[in-house]
Amino acid sequence: MGILRTDKISGLETPTPVTGSVAFDGNDHLSIGSAGDFNFLHNGATDWTVEFWAKSGTATRQFVWGTGASSAQTGFYLQIMSASDAQSDATGVFALVGRGAAGNYIGWGADNCLTVNTWHHIAAVFKSSDKTLALYVDGREVDNDSGTVNGTFAAANYSSSNSSYAFTVGKNIHGNSNFMNGEISNLRVVAGRRLYTSDFTPPVHALETINGTRILCCNNPDSVTAVSNADIGKGYTATASGDPTVSTDNPSLTRDFTSGTEFQDVTVFDTQGYFVPPSGTTEQRNLCGTRGLFAGSNPTPSDGSGNAIEFITVSTTGNTQDFGDRIGKGRREIAAMSDRTRAVFAGSYSPLADTIDFVTIASTGNATDFGNCLTALTEATGISNSTRGIMAGGRTPSTDPHDVIQYITIKSLGNAVDFGNLSEVKRNCGSFQSSTRGVVAGGRTPTNLNVMEYITIATTGNVTDFGDLDTAGGQSTMGGSNSVRGIVAGGNPNTNAIEYVTIASTGNSQDFGDNTATEDGMNTMATSPTRACMYGAAAPLRDLSYVEIASTGNALDFGSFTIDPTSAYHSGCSNGHGGLS
Repeated sequence: MGILRTDKISGLETPTPVTGSVAFDGNDHLSIGSAGDFNFLHNGATDWTVEFWAKSGTATRQFVWGTGASSAQTGFYLQIMSASDAQSDATGVFALVGRGAAGNYIGWGADNCLTVNTWHHIAAVFKSSDKTLALYVDGREVDNDSGTVNGTFAAANYSSSNSSYAFTVGKNIHGNSNFMNGEISNLRVVAGRRLYTSDFTPPVHALETINGTRILCCNNPDSVTAVSNADIGKGYTATASGDPTVSTDNPSLTRDFTSGTEFQDVTVFDTQGYFVPPSGTTEQRNLCGTRGLFAGSNPTPSDGSGNAIEFITVSTTGNTQDFGDRIGKGRREIAAMSDRTRAVFAGSYSPLADTIDFVTIASTGNATDFGNCLTALTEATGISNSTRGIMAGGRTPSTDPHDVIQYITIKSLGNAVDFGNLSEVKRNCGSFQSSTRGVVAGGRTPTNLNVMEYITIATTGNVTDFGDLDTAGGQSTMGGSNSVRGIVAGGNPNTNAIEYVTIASTGNSQDFGDNTATEDGMNTMATSPTRACMYGAAAPLRDLSYVEIASTGNALDFGSFTIDPTSAYHSGCSNGHGGLS
């Protein structure tokens, strides 16, 4: 029988570097993909992150990567500036160069933020909503002489009409002398996601393909041109010009096992087994803990956007963190649904839309298109288990509510399908669920309601009466659950009541305790198996609060929204709610 060493199983063996790098001698480069593949780097329409390790062999100007042309300064490229450059007064200064004969230098780094012949982790992170670029060196957001942290992109620097070319590593195609003289390792280009939004600890493990990865290169110890990606339907190849070579020098990155040895998917042993290894990747096994996501907007956002997504770790307390943005603008009063890996958001208030999009909960980044609702939809409530997401009630472009229930399969993509009907037309309901049942609570017709009714999630059909709410209920009731209890809080007219039911039974709600303030919401809870976190979604605006679901008692303070502290009309979901147990 095979011997399984404990140090191998635990991942505690002495780390060994597993990554490679590519050495450029000042007269060579790599070209990856084709024209148009990397337009997102210069059209300003999506977030992105490009990160890598670099070791410059000289203090002169170094060109690391770019999307430029040979005939004009088009696209973007990242370069290391030097003291001899007219645009700089010190070595080790970064600038992202945009379109235009003058270069349009933006996104400056800090003086002397690099050292020759030293490995540095470098990240360029673009935020599409305000067209800003953040530059990080060794995890620190670097500044320029004027004190500006983020360089703002002028209109001339991002345009869908910019010429598009392949992605080049080690050279700016615009000039024959614009080369890299040094080494690059683990260069990763990620579309649709800002992996870093504040100072961070640089990775100590070799980078891997994650959702949104367009290319990961300069990391294979055996191949200069090896490229991997995580985008379905892609398959980029690299072409070497000159003689870039694999280097044995690298940033000493090790494989990321996260928590002991990682088994990818199902592992089979060629001996009698004494245990069954866990299946799935680290991300699929949800080692990020239970995350709660809140998507919504200010009732009248000053910039008209209102598409922010923020997240919390439910087991802790503290303020929200930036996750990314939904597709489009005005994305409030939506239906939020989730399984263990995906959060799905459906509908929109202003403008009314049938949009459905999703994010991967364990990561951060902007939402991706999922499909469409049966019609334009807002003020619906979301129910979900590990398979299905359900949207109940709400209203269409008419101001009148409707009784439609529709569903999607969360792990796939596609349009919503008819499920059945509520007992009457209603909108602004709360909801909660077990793995088998979904309960719709409260709402308005426009008369405020205190009824609860349920569906069996795995089937289709109309609702069945569950019972009545006591004090909570009415318009914009908040709901959440673990696998046993459903929690209902707030409602309009504003109340601080929190009530609970046992989901597997039927009957009226019972008193749980009081919230920290009188407030209402709409499906604005994020829950774990033990805790429910609540946020009052409408004015007057309130902070986050929480209760322990298995007990009773008053709510405690959790934290505040930080990305947009005046935001409202959110909807919440999590990767640990009662429908997943």
